[in-house]
Amino acid sequence: MNKEKRTRIFLRLQEQNPQPTTELNYTSPFELLIAVILSAQATDIGVNKATDKLYQIANTPEKIAALGVDKLKQYIKTIGLFNSKANNIIKTCNILLEKYHGVVPNTRDALEALPGVGRKTANVVLNTAFNQPAMAVDTHIFRVANRTGIAPGKNVLEVETRLMRRVPKEFIMNAHHWLILHGRYVCKARKPQCGSCLIEDLCEFKEKTS
Repeated sequence: MNKEKRTRIFLRLQEQNPQPTTELNYTSPFELLIAVILSAQATDIGVNKATDKLYQIANTPEKIAALGVDKLKQYIKTIGLFNSKANNIIKTCNILLEKYHGVVPNTRDALEALPGVGRKTANVVLNTAFNQPAMAVDTHIFRVANRTGIAPGKNVLEVETRLMRRVPKEFIMNAHHWLILHGRYVCKARKPQCGSCLIEDLCEFKEKTS
C-alpha cells in the first residue's frame, strides 16, 4: 500500500470521527491506567461496569492501596484474570506512592516497570492520557493493519513499528483509536462488514464480503 492510499484511508476515518477516544471510562491518568490493566482479555463494557463502581469508592493510588487485594477483588471479580490483576494493581499503587508521589509517570520505561503494565498498556496511557504519539496494537489493530494492507506484520511489535513509520504524521495521534474502533465495529474478525465499510475501495483485503 502506498502513502497516498494510506492518507486517503485516514482522511476518511477522520471525517467520520474527528475526535476519537478510548471507550474506557476515566477522568484521570490513574483511572485510565487501572482501566487498561483490567482490560486485558476483557471487554471495555465489562471493565466500565466494574470501574464505575470501584471509582466511586477508590480512584487514587492511596485509596485503592488502602482497599487491599481482597476488597479490590470484590469490585473486579466479574473481569477475567481478576486475581492476578488485583495483585498487580495493588503493587502498582504502592510503587506509584513510594516512587512517584502518587502520580502516573509519563515515560514508557517507567510505565512498563509497573506490575501488570506491558507495552500495549503503556502505549494506551502515553497516547490517551499524555498525548504522545504511540500505537497500542491489540487484536483489532493487528487484524486491521494486516487485512487492509496498511501495515502488515507477523507480530504485534512489527505491526506497531510499521504503523509508526507509515501512518502519515498528521494522523498519528488518533490512528490507534480509529483502527481499534474500525476493527471492533466494521472490520470484525469472523465476518468483516465490507459492504458498509467506508474504506472498502482502498482496502487491499482480497476476500471481501458483501
